[in-house]
Amino acid sequence: MEQRTLGAGLTTSALGLGCMGFSQGYGAADDEVSLGVIGDALDRGITMIDTAMSYGQGHNERLVGKAIAGRRDEVVLATKFGIVRDENGVRLDGRPENVRGYCDASLQRLGVDTIDLYYLHRVDPEVPIGETVGAMAELVVAGKVRHLGVSEVNPDQLAAAAAVHPIAAVQFEWSLAWREPEDDVVPAARRLGIGLVPYSPLGRGLLTGALPAGPFPEGDFRRTDPRFNGDHLDANLDLVRALATAAEQRGLTPGQMALAWLLAQGDDVVPIPGTRSRARLAENAAAAGVKVHPDAVVPRQAWRGDRTSFAAHGTARTEREGGSAPGR
Repeated sequence: MEQRTLGAGLTTSALGLGCMGFSQGYGAADDEVSLGVIGDALDRGITMIDTAMSYGQGHNERLVGKAIAGRRDEVVLATKFGIVRDENGVRLDGRPENVRGYCDASLQRLGVDTIDLYYLHRVDPEVPIGETVGAMAELVVAGKVRHLGVSEVNPDQLAAAAAVHPIAAVQFEWSLAWREPEDDVVPAARRLGIGLVPYSPLGRGLLTGALPAGPFPEGDFRRTDPRFNGDHLDANLDLVRALATAAEQRGLTPGQMALAWLLAQGDDVVPIPGTRSRARLAENAAAAGVKVHPDAVVPRQAWRGDRTSFAAHGTARTEREGGSAPGR
């Protein structure tokens, strides 16, 4: 698979694998199936494996660690800290004095000595981002981490982080169905020489054209995402059909067209689609070899609905299209 470079020197496959869905967000998952998908990803040359300490309260990192055992040299391992899920609910913690402990716990769950890309998952509103990144930089000096990243930040926060230590990558939602980052985060990152790692590049499944026929199952957060409900969903599916027509003309699936479009936005872009299907993984991987014009497919402002995101205090909220507040 094509290789791309994030920041000043983190080389990875053009597509990664987002692992959150193996532990949360999309209903129940089967660990053995998940392990098979991760193994298939490595076999196909997908080296960026993305997890987080919060996914499944540590389950995801343990799963990834099991999957990559014996194959560590094939992996660009990315994980995150800063969202804490425990018996008390969900909160943000970017306090410098806790960063090393979070990192050590992730290393233990993953079964590795070093993390290739360590992200601040969300900015703690009680802690200046520069203070958190300063503590992260100490992990690089200690050899526990190779490169630093941040997730869901605004341009000022991104600049503040980069002023403390080089930032290899910024992660954020970006797809044909969510293009607001093109107005602020994308140009800011490029001014600073920071790589772009879009999560949910298939619009949380919307852009595959293969959503469930009935209601989303329990545990699937799309049940409350406005883009997947009522008139918004009907309008969005009309646009997916248009995307499917454009894809068919090129011999592609809608999902491949969506990924190829995102990859065409620049060689500093490494999308991390998640899937629990080996067939979908093969489809996604094939998109890395497809070339489309960066202005292809559907108009930017055509999509309907807000997105459900993770608010600063751990509660779900929605964000209006065109809004500038970061979230997930």
